[in-house]
Formats: sequence, C-alpha cells, structure tokens
Amino acid sequence: MRRWLAALVAATTSLVLVSLLVPLALLVRSVAHSEAVDSATRAAESVAVAVGAVDEETLRLTAEQAGASSGHPVTVFLADGRVLGAQAARTRAVDLAARGRSLTAAVPGGREILMAVQGAPGGTAVVRAFLSDDDLDRGVHRTWLALLVLGVALVGLGIVVADRLARAVVRPTTALAQVSHRLAKGDLTARATPQGPPEVRTAGLALNHLAGRISDLLAEEREMVADLSHRLRTPLTGLRLEAESLADPGEAARMEARVDALERAVTAVINDVRRRSRERASCDAVAVVRDRVEFWSVLAEDQSRTVTLDLAPGPLPVAVAAEDLADCVDALLGNVFAHTPDGTSFRVLLIPGPDDAAALTVSDAGPGFGPGGPPRRGESGAGSTGLGLDIARRAADESGGSLTVGRSDLGGAEVRLLLGSARGDSDRR
Repeated sequence: MRRWLAALVAATTSLVLVSLLVPLALLVRSVAHSEAVDSATRAAESVAVAVGAVDEETLRLTAEQAGASSGHPVTVFLADGRVLGAQAARTRAVDLAARGRSLTAAVPGGREILMAVQGAPGGTAVVRAFLSDDDLDRGVHRTWLALLVLGVALVGLGIVVADRLARAVVRPTTALAQVSHRLAKGDLTARATPQGPPEVRTAGLALNHLAGRISDLLAEEREMVADLSHRLRTPLTGLRLEAESLADPGEAARMEARVDALERAVTAVINDVRRRSRERASCDAVAVVRDRVEFWSVLAEDQSRTVTLDLAPGPLPVAVAAEDLADCVDALLGNVFAHTPDGTSFRVLLIPGPDDAAALTVSDAGPGFGPGGPPRRGESGAGSTGLGLDIARRAADESGGSLTVGRSDLGGAEVRLLLGSARGDSDRR
C-alpha cells in the first residue's frame, strides 16, 4: 500500500509539475529573447542618434563603444557603401532597411537588429546590431536546469510526505491484521491498540469487542459442556449400583468395567473442555507411546498379532498433552485391531523429526485403505467412520505438525504423524 500511494503521489505531482514548469520554461525563454533584443536595440539606437551629428571617426568610435558595452557587435552601413564599427557583410536585409524601414532579420548564427537612419549625408544609413544564438539563449539553460532540479525535489518531497502519511495508515492496519491472525490461531488474549486515523481506530475497537465476545461465548460453551458432562455422572452412578446388584459375579464385573470405561470417557471430556482455556500442554512422546503399546500388546497377544516397537532414545518432548497423545495412539491402534483380521502384524515407530519434532508411524500388514483411500470424518467406509484418523489429525495440527497416510512396506496401511516440538511451541508463544 505504501508503494502504491508513493507511486500515485509521484504520478500526480509529476503531471502537475509538467503542466506548470513546461509553460514556465517557455516563458523564461521568451523573456530571455526579449531582453536580448531590447539590449541590442538600445545599442543600435544609441549609435543611430550620432549618425549625421558627428564626423565619421567619432561615429566609428561610438559604434565600437556601444558594441563593447552591450556585448552585441554594432555596425554602421553608410549610404555610399562604407562600413564603420564591427565588420559585417552587407545582407539583403541591410539593403531592405536602406530603403527607410527598420526591421529584425534572422541570419545564420543569430539575428540582425537593423535600424534605418534617414537624413544622413549621402542618403539613408543603416545601423546594425548582431545577436548570436548564444546571446538569445543566455541563461535559459541554467534556468531550465534549476526548474528541473526544483521539479525533481518537489516530486521527492511529495513521495516522502506520502510515505509518512501511508505509514500512519499502514502501521495500525498491519497491527490489526496481526491481532486477527493471533485470534485465528487461538490466542484469545490478543487485543488491538486503537491508533491511526479515526476509521482505523474504530476498526480496532470493533475487533477488540469481537475478541471479547468470542471469549465470552467460548467460556459459556465450555461451562455448558462441562455442566452437561457432570450431569451424566448421576445416571452413571445408577448404572454402577445396578451392576453391583447383579447376582452373577462375572456379569457384575463386566458391567462395572463398562461403567468405569464410560466414566473415564466422561472425565476425559470434562478435562478436555477445561484444558482448552489453558496453555497448551506437552509430554514425553516416548513414554506415552511405550505405555499405550504395552497396553495394546496384551490384546495383540490374544489375537496372535506380532507387535514391533521401535522407539527413539527418550525423552522426546512434543507440544501435545499426554492424554491427547494417548487418545491419538489408542485411536490408531484401535483402527488396526478393528479393520485387520486376527494374526495381522503391525509396527509402531517413533523417531526424531525435523526441527526437534517427533515422527510417529503406525503401519500394519492388513488390506490397507483400499482404492478410495482413508474415510473422511463422518463418512462410513469398510465399517469405519474416520473419527480415529480425525483425532490423530487434530492432535498433529494443534502441535504444529501434520498427518499423512499411505501404504506401508508391510503391505497394509501406514499413518505417519509429525508432532511439533514442545520447545518450538514455547518459542512461538
């Protein structure tokens, strides 16, 4: 925007200066020509007065003195053909002036000022003052150069002033854009400092009001979800009591296990809602992945699955909460158990990635994603809703990483998560 305003001011100022300075330059040249002609005319008139009133020697000295004082050579052509003063050739214009008519004639190299003097001895005499082209344009080029420098200086000054004014508008506008980007990234504490023109200050106040309103709405939403989650504890307590009252101990134990799992899920929802209002947490990816793989290894042994675990030497801090990373690993391994037959082997690989990130890869020897690729969230495909991959993708995005899927070297599906470093996340904040 600053460059556009500077270019606009430069173009506008240039047009104004051209429309002003070009006529002024022509006027300067015209004035210089008029002054040079007037000077030569005065020199010719001073000599014409002496023609017929003094002798020839005095007339010659008068012509020489007039030419020396004015800077324009002065010549007197007498009627009998004699020439006094500066030597010059008799031109057709001189012959025309000898008929009694004063005139100005253009000749090669300049201009002649011819003045006819009647009543001189022997007939009409002609006084000639010569103006060279340099005499006509004396001082014109210097004046033009001064006007050009003045024009360039005015254009430069206009650009500087326009840049200052543009900065006064662009700086607060850029600050508003930065605040909006921070809000888009989840920093709801970002606020704009109203500054600049009144319109920009009004926009800053409106953005601050919008940010405050968003914070209030999110807080209300979190409280509503948390309250709803707490309300679920009452029926959970009733289910637990019903499970304890069952006569079959085995059936009672299974029901209690189901109730415990449901209660843990409800607690996780509450903690997740509460955690969104706090600073992003971090964890050691090596410890979390090892713990979850050991948990699933028991079920893998029951289903005759071969588990390969390859972990980098810890610790490997990532910008993901331990609970979120555990849910992510559970979702990926749960997909392996849900969508591959018993006996299918799988591998979990955790290695350092670029910029202190962590690369988590889960691959299996199953049928893979199929020709349609992995299902999207909310879309069913081969018995999958795509929620597991969405959980993993969200965890990767929130850490500043990414998720990619493909075919593994084992022959089945492969999901690779790039988890951002906790140190890098601290620097960004």
